[in-house]
Formats: sequence, C-alpha cells, structure tokens
Amino acid sequence: MTNPSVQRPTVAVVIRCFNEEAHIGRLLTGVMLQTHKPDQVVVVDSGSTDATLAIASAFPVETVAISPEDFSFGRALNVGLANVGTETAVLASAHVYPVYDTWLERLVAPFVMPEIAVTYGRQQTPVDGRFAERQILARWFPPTSVRRQRHPFCNNANAAVRMSVWKEHPYDEELTGLEDLDWAKKVIAAGHLVSYVAEAPVVHVHDESSRQIVNRYRREAIAHKEIHNEQRMGLGITTRLGLASVLGDLREARREGVLRAHAADILRFRLAQFYGTYRGFAQQGPATELLRRRFYYPALPPENGDAQHEDPPGRAIDYDEPLPTG
Repeated sequence: MTNPSVQRPTVAVVIRCFNEEAHIGRLLTGVMLQTHKPDQVVVVDSGSTDATLAIASAFPVETVAISPEDFSFGRALNVGLANVGTETAVLASAHVYPVYDTWLERLVAPFVMPEIAVTYGRQQTPVDGRFAERQILARWFPPTSVRRQRHPFCNNANAAVRMSVWKEHPYDEELTGLEDLDWAKKVIAAGHLVSYVAEAPVVHVHDESSRQIVNRYRREAIAHKEIHNEQRMGLGITTRLGLASVLGDLREARREGVLRAHAADILRFRLAQFYGTYRGFAQQGPATELLRRRFYYPALPPENGDAQHEDPPGRAIDYDEPLPTG
C-alpha cells in the first residue's frame, strides 16, 4: 500500500468508447468501488449507436462526444484530457475492468516520483479468453513492477499520465494506433520516465473476429512504421515470427494439457495477427481517410501463465455485488 503520509494526487478517469454496452458498466462499477475514489470520470464517446451512453449515464460521469469522422485514438484522448481538472488522469479502454479495489491507488502511486510522466498496469485476458492472446499479454505485462522504466513501451488500455506533462506534449492525433508508445518515446526524450505497475491489473476483453484482429494489427503496424521509420518487416521475417509464435503457443498449450481445446484458435489468431502486421508494414504512404474509417469503424460500409501473488495487492472486486449506497 502507499504511505498514508504522502498526499495522493487528484485523479480523473478518462474512458474512450464506441458501442461498448457489453463492457462499460462493469468498468464503471469497478471504478466506483476503488479505495482511491476518482475526483472526475470522463467518458469520450465517438458515435455509439447501442446502449453505451444510457449505461454510462447511470454513473456519476461526464460525457464528451466526438464524431466518427474526427476519431483517432490520440484525438479522443486529447479531447477527454482537455476536460480534466486533476493532477493525474487514468486512461482506460471501455472493454477493460479492474481486478482489485486498489487499482487507481496503485496506478497513480509512482507519481510521487517527479520524473514519472506515465504509468501503466498489468493486463490479462478473461478466464475464457484466447490462449494466444493470453501468451501475448503475459509477455508484455510480467508480474514484476519496474519503478523507473527507460524504454517507451506502455499501453493506454490501462495507464495514467501526469497532466502537466500532457499539457506540454499532447497525443499525436494522426497516428492510426500506438499513440501511447509514441507519447512515451517523446516524453522520455524530454527527460521523463515511465513506471510499470504490475499490482494494478485489469482484465482486457477482446471479442474480435479474425477480420477485426487483422484490422487491429494492420493499423498498429502502420503507426509503428511512422514512429520507428527505420524499422521494416517483410514477408520472410513476418512468416518466421508467425511460425515461432504458433509453435510457442502450441507447446505451452500442450504443457498445460489444453492443446486440443485451443489449437485451432491459436492458428486462427496468429494468422490474423501476422497477416495484419505484414499488410500494415507493406502499406505504401499514409493511411487514407477511408482506410482510417475502416480501422476504427469496421462495421460501416466502405463508402460512407498468470503469476500468483502471496498477498493480493487489494480486495478482488466481486462484480455480482450491488454497488454500496451513500
């Protein structure tokens, strides 16, 4: 736990959403059950046509709308953060939810170190999530925290930023993805650091078709090229990395005794992942407005292993319990 003698920073929660009726209620429930209550919650909606906003309105949140035509991940974050009046802001995708009631407390704790500009927490799949994605998240988000991280990896599905730094360095609104990595790279160059907080985990739900997986990795590869323009990934490298990932997943599934249940989905997921990555790196020139629209709104027609802690970092949230009143 954080030292009670240290004054905790004020904190807002900024949530980006589009047609998230299946998930946003659970996230907002988890936010309201935190030991460190948020001073402000801002929901940035980019044109939801389902019950997302109706569900969000049952909670004490502020809603900001942007049109689908204006959407990018960086722009949605900038719009949301421009409406924040706190010292720090937690950034969350609408399809994540915190595991513990100390999520916010843990995620903002490193800001007592003045050099920290951004923190990010651990992510894991749901119990019934894709095996291959569980392997990816376990690799990206290990069980050990890094107080002062000097490389720019982070992820805005579960992150927090120091508002004074954001005001000097807003997010790039033209990137098709990886705006978090780009931002961290820039603030590190300006003399700041990143902090990884393994004790602030969220469950990240990806209910995606193969086409949506291709889409996600394609737009991230396009962004990766813009951020690291010296890096390339041709067909040979993509194929080798894809095969290595498939074999690694299959070996681990076999070791866990679940190979038969997951083998087919491992192949489908990794094929979509690396096909999308290859197409993104092969993209010539910047993404057109039509291509961007397909990335963010794919349903629109074209023309228009878990580590176990001996002591959990907080109380596990029971999402079947009613919210406390008063």
